[in-house]
Amino acid sequence: MQSIKEIRTITSYSEFKFKEKCSEFIGQAFPCGSIHSADEILNSTKKKYHNATHNCFAYNIFRDQIRYSDDGEPSGTAGIRILNAINHFQLVNILIIVTRFYGGTKLGVGPLGKAYYDAAVGAVNNAGIITKINFSKIRIQFDFEHSSSVHHFINYLSAREIKNLFEKKPVIECSIIPENLNSLESNLTQISRGKIKVSLIEEDIFLLCY
Repeated sequence: MQSIKEIRTITSYSEFKFKEKCSEFIGQAFPCGSIHSADEILNSTKKKYHNATHNCFAYNIFRDQIRYSDDGEPSGTAGIRILNAINHFQLVNILIIVTRFYGGTKLGVGPLGKAYYDAAVGAVNNAGIITKINFSKIRIQFDFEHSSSVHHFINYLSAREIKNLFEKKPVIECSIIPENLNSLESNLTQISRGKIKVSLIEEDIFLLCY
């Protein structure tokens, strides 16, 4: 599977409220890294706003896990409009829920769709957008004599979250940009004549860009 170098997502939870012809719209944006988390947030929000007329939503989780719902609104007026807002900002790992309390006056299809879109955009703007870089978590096992070389190469290749473990042999766990992994393995194999062992622990770990 092709590695994705970076993603855009939101910094934190945010909320945006406004009224349109007596209907109240509450847009909520959540950082969300899994479908399971999205389902939990949705259930919690529906309980919180159990008396709302509609709780419409859309999410885009990493690797194109996309879902949206109109929750009883006319087809095409709510869920897809929220998703359009997510796509406008090119965001992933995000869930947006727009809750509506009907005020007694129908908006019409066009204005209704715009209201859901504006609620989603407002929530994103209040949250703020960040870029995260894709890393792979790896484990390096080596002899003490190669300690300086291992540290040199992981620092040279901009490894992050470096953790030294205490076992029979020195072990380092760290996160590295996937494109740099082959270079790291090649260099460590060469300087140790194959004695240094590099193993992959986890892929697609997104860390803040700095």
